Amino acid sequence: MTVRLLLADDHPVVRAGLRAVLSSEPDFEIVAEAATAEDAVERAGAGGVDVVLMDLQFGAGMHGAEATAAIAARPGAPRVLVLTTYDTDADILAAVEAGACGYLLKDAPPEELSAAVRTAASGHSALAPKVADRLMDRMRTPAAALSRRELEVLELVKDGLSNQRISKELFLSQATVKSHLVHIYAKLGVDSRTSAVAAATERGVIRRGR
Repeated sequence: MTVRLLLADDHPVVRAGLRAVLSSEPDFEIVAEAATAEDAVERAGAGGVDVVLMDLQFGAGMHGAEATAAIAARPGAPRVLVLTTYDTDADILAAVEAGACGYLLKDAPPEELSAAVRTAASGHSALAPKVADRLMDRMRTPAAALSRRELEVLELVKDGLSNQRISKELFLSQATVKSHLVHIYAKLGVDSRTSAVAAATERGVIRRGR
């Protein structure tokens, strides 16, 4: 069976590299490329694609996790395999909850990438070892792991937003935002917004920058 691929990444050099690696596999066919997340959603919806290799960061516009959710929500959707440089809890959870069937890092060797594509095409999950380890750590210590909502709040704190701005951004009351911050501080063992961002960044929970 030929696996038809859509390469979604905003860097032409990355797409060219992926095309060179994957085209050498006899059972793979690169049927399309997308330079934006919006284009990836549109092309995936047109049919004729089995697996989408999806980057997470596309600069301005739709995020890769948003595109993944839009693609996965359609009947008979192709499988989405995230291929990114980011391995933080925030990015991994966003992608998995959006419906990604796999999560690989861009430094993966070609044979690992090819194997992941085949795994995804067969309907199974493919996770980079480092990503799988992070998810396992969250499962082993659920009380200490930040929830998806807490991660969203902390990302906005990192961006310098006030509680009032965060409440508007996430459609939460300010009291709820404060409650999330209390839980975040307790889980990270800190007592301030600055310390929370520093601790979460150091532990790989959120990105160092956008």
